[in-house]
Amino acid sequence: MTQIEGQAQEHAAEAAAQGFNAGETIIGHVANSPLDHPLIHLPSLAGIDMSVTKHVLMLWIVAGLLFFLVTAAVRKYLKQDRLVPTGLMNALESLVEFIRDTVVQPSVGRAWVHTWTPLLLTLFLFILVANAMGMIPIFDALALLNHYTLHAGEDTFIGGVLHGGATATSNYNVTAGLAVVSFFAIIVAGSLAHGAVQHWKNLVPHGVSPLLAVALIPIEVLGMFVRPFALTMRLAANMTGGHIAILAILSFVFIFTEMAGQAVGMGIGLVFSVPLAVAISGLEIIVILVQAYVFTLLTAVFIGMAIHAHH
Repeated sequence: MTQIEGQAQEHAAEAAAQGFNAGETIIGHVANSPLDHPLIHLPSLAGIDMSVTKHVLMLWIVAGLLFFLVTAAVRKYLKQDRLVPTGLMNALESLVEFIRDTVVQPSVGRAWVHTWTPLLLTLFLFILVANAMGMIPIFDALALLNHYTLHAGEDTFIGGVLHGGATATSNYNVTAGLAVVSFFAIIVAGSLAHGAVQHWKNLVPHGVSPLLAVALIPIEVLGMFVRPFALTMRLAANMTGGHIAILAILSFVFIFTEMAGQAVGMGIGLVFSVPLAVAISGLEIIVILVQAYVFTLLTAVFIGMAIHAHH
């Protein structure tokens, strides 16, 4: 027996002695890959570690997938002789009209609808696809393939990819980045509609006494930062909570297996864990769509409030 094999058996014995750790397993499936073992090592910039982690990789995958699908659909449509779109372009056109007519136009008005529809549509599509990618067991299938065929080590790229969550929008850094885009979009919208100086003056309603205005200014400035904070927390918390709930329910199978044997664990899984996990997964599919819609709708409302401040 080699020294490596001996160490592997020691680690396996320690893991068996410790038993199943539900909390560690759940956090390992929803958290970002650790910074001390990133997928791609990059140097720090201004004190910020620029290394590529699991959620950064997922952002790239979502952005690349969206760019490829939308570009391919539009190019195929432009090459056709008929004006009526089909297939993916038909679905894309319906989505564009839905966001434009039911989300953007009622919030910002007809005069600004074409200005802000591209940004809001991009936010909706990006969040929707990022949410949906977290529900597709791509990396779970890759883990099975690695276990039976590839046998990639922990220090390899494939081994690193298997750790951490696949839902990038469950990371507060990602949702905060999206909220920052919304934050500056609100300022730009108000500045375009009223001018840079007047936009800031609109923080205080017209006709308010100077004494009351002094009290309102800090509240309004605080409200400017509360809005993106609310967007950040709502999206990330909803996407994280659903995955944690599913994993916690499935953990009962392993917990009862250790406590009462494999037969009891399988019974708990068939009667309780699997049906309930499937039901919550169905709710998660609804949450995926609702959270993308809510983030886009609230951003549109905030932009509309900056444009129509006099109302």
